[in-house]
Amino acid sequence: MNYSDEYKRKLVSLEEAVGKIHSNDKVVVAMAAAQPPGLLSTLHTIKDRVRNVKIIACLLLKDYEFLHYVGKEGEDTPFVLEDWYFGGPEKDLYKKGLTTFIPNNLHSAGTEKLKAEHINVFIGSATPPDSRGYMSLSLNLVYEREMIENADLVILEINENLPRTYGDTAVHIKDVDVVVENNAPLLEFPPIEPTDIERMIGDHVAELIEDGSTIQLGIGGIPNAIAKFLANKKDIGVHSEMITEGMVDLIEGGVINNSKKTLWKGKTVGAFIMGTQKLYDFVQDNLAVELHRGSVVNDPYVVAQNDKMVSINSALQVDLAGQVCSESFGPLQYTGTGGQLDMHRGAVMSNGGIGIVALRSTAKNGTISTIVPMLTPGSFVTIPRQDTDCIITEYGSVRLKGRSVRDRALSLISIAHPDFRETLLEEARKINLI
Repeated sequence: MNYSDEYKRKLVSLEEAVGKIHSNDKVVVAMAAAQPPGLLSTLHTIKDRVRNVKIIACLLLKDYEFLHYVGKEGEDTPFVLEDWYFGGPEKDLYKKGLTTFIPNNLHSAGTEKLKAEHINVFIGSATPPDSRGYMSLSLNLVYEREMIENADLVILEINENLPRTYGDTAVHIKDVDVVVENNAPLLEFPPIEPTDIERMIGDHVAELIEDGSTIQLGIGGIPNAIAKFLANKKDIGVHSEMITEGMVDLIEGGVINNSKKTLWKGKTVGAFIMGTQKLYDFVQDNLAVELHRGSVVNDPYVVAQNDKMVSINSALQVDLAGQVCSESFGPLQYTGTGGQLDMHRGAVMSNGGIGIVALRSTAKNGTISTIVPMLTPGSFVTIPRQDTDCIITEYGSVRLKGRSVRDRALSLISIAHPDFRETLLEEARKINLI
């Protein structure tokens, strides 16, 4: 069969593609660097003829014009917005009451949404098709495959700048309803240079990672610092929801070779990729890097099958009982749970594994402690105290699993900033922790 002809039959302009979206449709957008910038930049053009189109997104990276026409659900508005994880634009809309958050764990975000409501349209991105009609979903598989398999209408933005990646990324032109072409520059997320304090934290974390471990790293100054301190490790593997910039140097330096992994031996495995062009060039046609569905990569029982699995995540607050908040300031949603609890639970269940939460001991230029007697009222618990394993600040690391509340409180106070330790002791006594 000539798949080129089928591709041409399905090829339309950006305006024609968004014209297929109707009032009250529920539209899921591919996540993060896989979001289709051409379609999203054109979406506002239908604002005068549609009402209450629900856009379901995750980590939008640009302030698209359609976001200026988002209103509250139930009002007479062109668009309403729901989010699994807030990027910059969504944070601003949330403060204004113009978007809402979907509580989730990454491994089940897509499947739970499909159970909750019918999805009319999926818009995502892909590489141009090969001679057999196969395109690569390239940078993201967190929920994209499930949406392609279940949405009424699948629209893919074809971009020749996207890297062709492997694993479970192949999608055939016959499984897509509409394609558009937009060879836009890829959305980049430059690495954050770690501070001196973050380097101290990275050093403490690296001390706990043994040769032959399999790791999960997130994004930000602390994960970037950790990557720098792994340079002397050997036979490190990667099983992580996110494949990051910091992993490239470790792979090229021979630190990460995936030779001791229990699952996908020899492969760097993730559910999505986000970084700069350096990272995108590295994963291009790289058979040693594989993306698989978030429902697989982040399933805690899959994660746990990796021996010596180490999950490394950050937090905003930890209370003296061991509850971890990584996603809100009190009741104000800031980001999302993402894959933190998935990976943490999987690592803790792993043979020889460890679940690490790393954070600076203070915030707001040292004026407040991030280790607190109780979480700020209204805070959303990302990791429950019964799951918390290892907490690290620049002052050291403590293990909480199997420890009493009294022991936990004293241990956490020992790694709090010295300026706050006496106050934390007094507060711990008041609430009967010690």
